[in-house]
Amino acid sequence: MKYILVTGGVISGIGKGVIASSVGTLLKACGLHVTSIKIDPYINIDAGTFSPYEHGEVFVLDDGGEVDLDLGNYERFLDITLHKENNITTGKIYQHVINKERKGDYLGKTVQVVPHVTDAIQEWVERVAQVAVTPDGQTPDVCTIELGGTIGDIEGMPFVEAFRQFQFRVKRENFCCVHVSLVPQPRSTGEHKTKPTQASVRELRGLGLSPDLIVCRSEQPVTNGVREKISNFCHVGPNQVICMHDVPSIYHVPLLMHDQGITELFIERLQLNLPSKRPRRFLSKWQDLVDRFDHLVKEVTIALVGKYTQLEDSYASVTKALQHASLACNYKLNLKYIEAADLELQKREENPVQFHEACQQLCKSDGLLVPGGFGIRGIEGKITAIEWARKNKKPFLGVCLGLQCAVIEFARNTLDWKNANSTEVDPDTPYPVVIDMPEHNPGHMGGTMRLGKRQTVFKSENSILCRLYKDEQYIDERHRHRYEVNPAFVPDLEASGMKFVGQDLNGERMEIMELQGHPYFVGVQFHPEYISNPLRPSPPYLGLVLASCGKLNNYISKGCCLSPRQISDDESSDEEISTVSKKISQTTLQVPKGQ
Repeated sequence: MKYILVTGGVISGIGKGVIASSVGTLLKACGLHVTSIKIDPYINIDAGTFSPYEHGEVFVLDDGGEVDLDLGNYERFLDITLHKENNITTGKIYQHVINKERKGDYLGKTVQVVPHVTDAIQEWVERVAQVAVTPDGQTPDVCTIELGGTIGDIEGMPFVEAFRQFQFRVKRENFCCVHVSLVPQPRSTGEHKTKPTQASVRELRGLGLSPDLIVCRSEQPVTNGVREKISNFCHVGPNQVICMHDVPSIYHVPLLMHDQGITELFIERLQLNLPSKRPRRFLSKWQDLVDRFDHLVKEVTIALVGKYTQLEDSYASVTKALQHASLACNYKLNLKYIEAADLELQKREENPVQFHEACQQLCKSDGLLVPGGFGIRGIEGKITAIEWARKNKKPFLGVCLGLQCAVIEFARNTLDWKNANSTEVDPDTPYPVVIDMPEHNPGHMGGTMRLGKRQTVFKSENSILCRLYKDEQYIDERHRHRYEVNPAFVPDLEASGMKFVGQDLNGERMEIMELQGHPYFVGVQFHPEYISNPLRPSPPYLGLVLASCGKLNNYISKGCCLSPRQISDDESSDEEISTVSKKISQTTLQVPKGQ
């Protein structure tokens, strides 16, 4: 097993996750099996109880693990399926050590950070690195390990010490360290400053780890002189210093790293037994993605009405899924974040300018997305946006809470149940169309939701999503929710045109909702963004973007198998096709209407 440790210096949030994912992508393109581990030094057991403003979104794995959003990057880049133990936290390690102490495994010894905690970290890494993450069950060849935070943080010291020991435990030829550091360029001088990187590397070396590769993060490309200066002062060769400046999309990063000779550096440093000549189509899929992204001309505007819009990372996977879908359609994504509370009537009284600006952004959008969330704040704003989409025939996708808000809005305004609500918002509502699940335990927050991969069965073939999922009888998607649609009200909702075309195996939980007579009004209880991929966009998100571009009916009528280029190059919109089909009634090609 080969181990690649990725550390960060100067500031956090510098892009270590993308760098670690890109390193894995390069090695996977060489034919190796790659796995990844993310280390978060906080004492929380997992990310499940975090506010989205703390660390961004909570990413959910197949096994129900609530983990850091960087594991989403690993899965999307490497096309692998990780497990909850691929995310290590200080809380998990200390819980593991304390449990062993309580059982008497340490035979009465004084339990200390060194060696007991550091040994537990090393053993955890070695064990998890051997776990298969691909369907073929193949044991990985390489494990990339991202150490969260910044070198010098007191929380990360036990992990740094663990890896100082680990490099000797697994031998030098099987371990290397990549240090990602900021190289700022102050406007006052206009030149890149290397002192922060020098200090960061000096501190890392003082803790016993010597970087084999220094990645210089900067806004603009650094000059060769700057690279040579870092090489001289940081005790590495010039070829071991690479520049990673800001690029238009993260798809550029693996290509930019490869162009600077990183693939060969890892092959030599880790003594990988690989042919010197790269495969003929090496990184071709990434080059295709970059070429398509760089040549996008048309634009589609999606409004995201959410509760945590102040931090874009709160909706990281949602944003990625929309980008994947837009790229598949050859459209540039113009994503507008709208704070749900700004659409509420109270806001119109308190701050009419802010209210009307939010309404204007919503009205200018081509489609609407209402993502998941928890709590009371912003619910009425989401319901207002959904009502607008329903009445104006605007494409709409509701995810988790978005589905629940759509059901509440429909019950209030179509069934005339004026006080319909969720028991999360109003426990005494006479029409509890959304209720809490039996698994939900309000007294214990962590891990009490319906989490992980669950099966959804299609109850009707006359469904947009069924077609977009290539007419599968059932699908597997990841869940994270505490509340669900009340099955007692489903007959009344369906009688009025809101169809629950996807349900769980027992038919008790409503998983997919579609509204009859609307171009695209879809809600899903699961989170399809978690398994979206640049080459395999999530069907619900793809449907939203296609409908927003006016291409959905065209796409469905041709078997949902058009290439993205064909979709984009075909200038005929759904409306134009519908008009032509009415005029030419004798033609054998019929385009479905409605859904």
